[in-house]
Amino acid sequence: MSIGLKKDTVRLELHQKEWDIEGEKTCQKIRDILGDDIVDVQHVGSTSIRCICAKPIIDIAVAVRSFQDIMKHNEELSANGIVYRKEDVPGQHLYRSGDLDNDIVTHFIHVVIYDSDAWHNYINFRDYMNAHEEDAKTYERLKIELCSKFPDDRDSYVKGKHELISMILDKADHWRNGSN
Repeated sequence: MSIGLKKDTVRLELHQKEWDIEGEKTCQKIRDILGDDIVDVQHVGSTSIRCICAKPIIDIAVAVRSFQDIMKHNEELSANGIVYRKEDVPGQHLYRSGDLDNDIVTHFIHVVIYDSDAWHNYINFRDYMNAHEEDAKTYERLKIELCSKFPDDRDSYVKGKHELISMILDKADHWRNGSN
């Protein structure tokens, strides 16, 4: 299984079943460490969308009642290879795993408040894309185009996806709420 990328690089691979297995394994590891201090943990991101290519980095969303519920576990998480990075966007804390001494990331763990917009966006995006292959393929085509333009500039790659992701999130929200 191919997993991990050097910092700032962008490379896409065809979906691999092993990503689903690794996602569940990582979710279980987080459950074992955090126990009742989390509400839910899910494999999200492009590696959880079965019909598209993805960067070989496993994204996990962790839902907590309060950020204190996870922060008190930072030492234990770090001992298990899950290292706190920063509050990457307001209301969301980022952890990562991999060969961090060599700038290779294999997992991003996004911690958000349960029932927040961020939590719903992660879950709705994944579920909508797995249920709507045409939109998933549109997203994949954009990812491929951006990857060819920005193979060494992950920030530009991410920014280039923003508008389409926003449109898909709007569709996903309507779909989830039955107002399709």
